Amino acid sequence: MNKQYLLSAVTWAACISSVAIAQQSDNSMNPAISMVLQGQFADYKLNPEDYELPGFMLGGEAELAKEGFGLGHGELVISSNVDDKFFGKLTLAIAEHAGETEVELEEAYIETLALGSGFTVKAGRYFSNIGYLNSQHTHAWDFIDAPLIYRGLFGNQLIDDGIQLRWLAPTDLFIQIGVELGRGDRFPAGGASNDGKGAQAFFVELGGDVGTSHSWQLGLSHWSAKIAGRESGGHAHEGGEAEIPGYTGDSDVTGVDVVWKWAPDGNFAERNLKLQFEYFKREEVGSVELENSGPPVETTTYNGEQTGWYLQAVYQFMPQWRAGIRFDSLKSDNTGSDNNVLGEAGLDDEGHNPERTSIMIDYAHSEFSLLRLQFNRDDSYESADDQIYLQYVMSLGAHGAHQF
Repeated sequence: MNKQYLLSAVTWAACISSVAIAQQSDNSMNPAISMVLQGQFADYKLNPEDYELPGFMLGGEAELAKEGFGLGHGELVISSNVDDKFFGKLTLAIAEHAGETEVELEEAYIETLALGSGFTVKAGRYFSNIGYLNSQHTHAWDFIDAPLIYRGLFGNQLIDDGIQLRWLAPTDLFIQIGVELGRGDRFPAGGASNDGKGAQAFFVELGGDVGTSHSWQLGLSHWSAKIAGRESGGHAHEGGEAEIPGYTGDSDVTGVDVVWKWAPDGNFAERNLKLQFEYFKREEVGSVELENSGPPVETTTYNGEQTGWYLQAVYQFMPQWRAGIRFDSLKSDNTGSDNNVLGEAGLDDEGHNPERTSIMIDYAHSEFSLLRLQFNRDDSYESADDQIYLQYVMSLGAHGAHQF
């Protein structure tokens, strides 16, 4: 998508908001408009274009950020109560890929405000509630990049078009149960099978306080999809047309997440510590084929099992300053009728389990501005890569609260 389209999209959004303000100048439901600006510097020891996670078909936005200076993931957000019964939100993601500025409709949903009995319905395009990190925007992450298991399974984040139903229990203990029915047309699904109802999810979240200084949250989630032609990154041989791996079959992802927070007497402004852990397991049964590999098209049966986890700790040791450390680990056990095709599709683990260690330090002058320095020792493939990032995150306008 070119820059002219980007300008048109921004102008369109601004015009809509201006009309709304003119028509509802004395209405408390005027749209809240905000912009998140992200920029970065990235340096790698290895060539980022050769990046892979052995045993995983990479898709979505799983590639590494481009080397050198560049823009990160910008967001233009418009949100408002529609009336006393509904809330609406639209998020345009603005990023640069292959030298071109692209604008993507990242979120566009409505949500009920007053169903009663603890029920809430969300419909449209939204981040799935599977796992802990997935439903958060990238600017709210504690590290500049996604955990390896999110990169390998979801292409960084799982977003779908569909409907979500949540129920919040009327208890002192935080208990939330939810289900989702999605189109299943976006990675890690594909094909919008079952007449555009190809993906389902279920999640349970529990949480509470321990005394005045500690709080916790436990989450369990499951996502499944009938997939018809999920594509991942392709590659060419000797200047030929790129062979693009595609998967068709069943996919099931089960996850567990645990978060523990500490702040002396509940005062998070001075000092606080957050421990965060997530584990996922994906099982798939189907077939893989290499588009543009024929004739005849190369294909194989596929029975895959992939697991991974990360553990991170982020400590605010003084107001405005935080330091963090994260460990990632992945493992795969994939089999099929043709090992060569599995290897071409990236599903051969090459006798290596990807791992990574990350450390970061950041400074937040306020809740609207953040500067971060991060180092990764990434042992995802062949040779270990040393990765250095500098990042800024700036929020302009209304800024919603982040989840627990």
